[in-house]
Amino acid sequence: MKRIFFIGYMGSGKTSYGKVVAERLGLSFVDLDIYIESKFFKSISTIFSEKGEEEFRKIEQRMLHEVAMFENVLIACGGGTPCFFDNLEFMNAEGTTVYLKSSPAFLANTLKNARQNRPLLRDKTPQELQQYISENLAKREPYYAQAKITIDCDDEPENVIEKLLQNC
Repeated sequence: MKRIFFIGYMGSGKTSYGKVVAERLGLSFVDLDIYIESKFFKSISTIFSEKGEEEFRKIEQRMLHEVAMFENVLIACGGGTPCFFDNLEFMNAEGTTVYLKSSPAFLANTLKNARQNRPLLRDKTPQELQQYISENLAKREPYYAQAKITIDCDDEPENVIEKLLQNC
């Protein structure tokens, strides 16, 4: 039985790499945010705005515990998932955590075209976007750094996939 949790900042490739790696390893793939949306019939941003961050994080924790019971699965977690409650300790106990690490500049470049789909980034200039990412990544890094495996994702996608396959 295999359980892999991909963690990292938004735009690091948790979902896109997760799908490819899961398929190549013969695992099921679950995107935690999409799983939550399908359970609540609402988008993450709607849940966030209706219930607030604290309640959303409680829902996220419950859903994380639910999907962590699946076998032979790769789970792409939300960027904040490992930073709340005992989520990271739980993931480390239940499977292999993999931090998809990217620099703020790389993430800003990746996210610049997706700003309209991400409420927290929507109205930011490119400079504000990189500053925002730098500040938030610095806060989250102590959590991400506790992953069992860290993969540098500031590379060509084929190389990142190869590193992930070798380490997962």
